Amino acid sequence: MSYPALAARTAVVTGAASGIGAATARQLAAGGARVALLARRTDQLQTLAAGINAAGGQALAVTADVTDQASVDAAARAVHDAWGRVDLVVNNAGVMLPNPLADGRLDEWTRMIDTNLTGVLRVIRAFTPDLTAAAADGHTADLVNVSSIASHVLFPDYAVYGATKAALTQLSAALRTELGPRDVRISAIEPGLTDTELGGHIDNPALREQLDAMFTAMPALTSEDVADLIAYTVSRPRHVNLRQSVILPTRQA
Repeated sequence: MSYPALAARTAVVTGAASGIGAATARQLAAGGARVALLARRTDQLQTLAAGINAAGGQALAVTADVTDQASVDAAARAVHDAWGRVDLVVNNAGVMLPNPLADGRLDEWTRMIDTNLTGVLRVIRAFTPDLTAAAADGHTADLVNVSSIASHVLFPDYAVYGATKAALTQLSAALRTELGPRDVRISAIEPGLTDTELGGHIDNPALREQLDAMFTAMPALTSEDVADLIAYTVSRPRHVNLRQSVILPTRQA
C-alpha cells in the first residue's frame, strides 16, 4: 500500500540487513521517507541501500552493532551528519535463541538481553532528543518497537526470549507515559509466525525441527506484511497513537 504521510520524514531502522527490517526500510522509502539502515552486515546494508536508491528512494547504509554503545553513538552521528534530525525510529534488531532454561545457556541469555532489550535502550538513548525536538516543532514523531507475540503467549523453551519481548512491550507502554505528553508516539508491534532468518540461529535440532513444522503447517506472515503494518501505524494522523498491534497468520490466530 502507499502511505503519502511518509513523505519528507527521516527514519532509522535497526536490524535492516534482512527480514522485517529490510522490508520496513523499503516500505518507508517507497512512501518518500529518507531511511538510515542500521545493522552489522555492511555488504547486505549496502546492497539494500543501492536497491532503494536505484528505485528512486533515499537510503543510507550505516554499519552499527546495537550491543555496543560506542557503535550506536557513531551511527547516530553519521545519520545526523548526513541528514540532520530523525523523526521516526524503528527498533527491529533482535535475536531468538530458544533452549530449555535448565540448560543454563548464559551465553544465549546475555546475547538476547543485550540485543532485544538493552540494544533497544541504546538506540532510544541516541535518538530520543531528535524525536522530542521534532514533536516540539509540530512534526510527527514515532518510536516503533518490534516485539513478538512471545511477550504474552507462552512457548516451552522460549522463556528468556519471551521475557525480553515482554520487557520490550512493557518498556513501550512505560515510555508512552513519559514521551506521550511530549507528543512522541510509541508503538509496539507484535508479530506471530513470520518467515525471516530469525530461526536460523537456533542451535537446538529438536526446537529447529519444531519451528520448521510450524512453517509447514500454516502459511506464515512475510516480512512485507509486518512492514506494511509498521508503515500504516506511523502514517496515522499526528494525534493518533496505535499503541500495541498484534499481527498473526490467520491459521495461528
